[in-house]
Amino acid sequence: MFLGSFGLDENTHQHYSSLSLEDTFLGRVLSSDGKRSHVMTEKGERIPNNSGKLRTRPEGPPVVGDWVVLKEVQGTISIVMVLPRRTRISRKAPGKATSEQLVAANIDTIFVMMGMDGDFNLRRLERYLVMISSSGAEGLVLLNKCDIAEDPDAMMSAVLDIAGNIPVLMMSALNGTGVEEVEKSLVPGRTICLLGSSGSGKSTLINRLLGEERIRTSSVGNMDKGRHTTTSRELYLLRSGALIIDNPGIRELQLWAEDEDIDNAFADIQGLSENCRFKDCQHLTEPDCAILNALENGELSRERYESYQKMKRELHHTRMRADMSAASAEKARWRSLKKDIRHYQRYKRER
Repeated sequence: MFLGSFGLDENTHQHYSSLSLEDTFLGRVLSSDGKRSHVMTEKGERIPNNSGKLRTRPEGPPVVGDWVVLKEVQGTISIVMVLPRRTRISRKAPGKATSEQLVAANIDTIFVMMGMDGDFNLRRLERYLVMISSSGAEGLVLLNKCDIAEDPDAMMSAVLDIAGNIPVLMMSALNGTGVEEVEKSLVPGRTICLLGSSGSGKSTLINRLLGEERIRTSSVGNMDKGRHTTTSRELYLLRSGALIIDNPGIRELQLWAEDEDIDNAFADIQGLSENCRFKDCQHLTEPDCAILNALENGELSRERYESYQKMKRELHHTRMRADMSAASAEKARWRSLKKDIRHYQRYKRER
């Protein structure tokens, strides 16, 4: 299978074969910017949909990493189906919309890169850890720019305290320190998605792993903020045989997850909660709350506790808004249906 080089596994291939769709063939989405997509086919052909040869589904392009079923009719290739996603990376859509925004699909490992400079932010990293938990993929934290860090050991220790079972590597994409350790996790045929802020060094790392300067990068500015150089999500085949997706820097990381995903990312707090007097303890004012006790004796930091509570409130608010939106849409559907019925009844009477 040619697409085996692009991550096609036996389960996906068997699922496609079981559909028994005539005159179709498989492809994988290599890039997407929300409007345009590029698809690699089993024939080894990379097709952009802005060429006029590829037609995406009416509801919009699939996401990078998707496996799609293609069909060619009179020289135009259409995406007729997106196969079930094995894993998915998503967040709440930016702004006021209450909907899921897919980032990538069929990912094996998520690399979260954080610079050991002005980009260093434990509270933001906690959000990425929740995203990893909700995705179904494995995770790895990359602490980049260790060569310019003021106190790399203290930073590493602080990250290890919150990372739980997710491994953490310290490195420098610019000078190559620690990149060998990163390369050990690159398994042929497996897909990695690289996430992080703009300027954290994602494109620099990918260029090093590619062995060539294929992705344009910009120098870091005065406020330790890199210029936003990556504008679309794109999948690259590395020298190792692994695949990696470069992403634009995420500026607004609102969660699209479940309570248990937060609990997994805050395993230390979840462990403490098992010793609370009440099973439904909200860890706010309840007596004999193990988490509040841990706050008082310094076992748990105030910043981590507040981050945990903030994400819990955020998810609750998102669910409430989603339920209200669904209820409003259902009411609108029934109003429209009743209106159609009245029009039909009037039509019947006037005949």
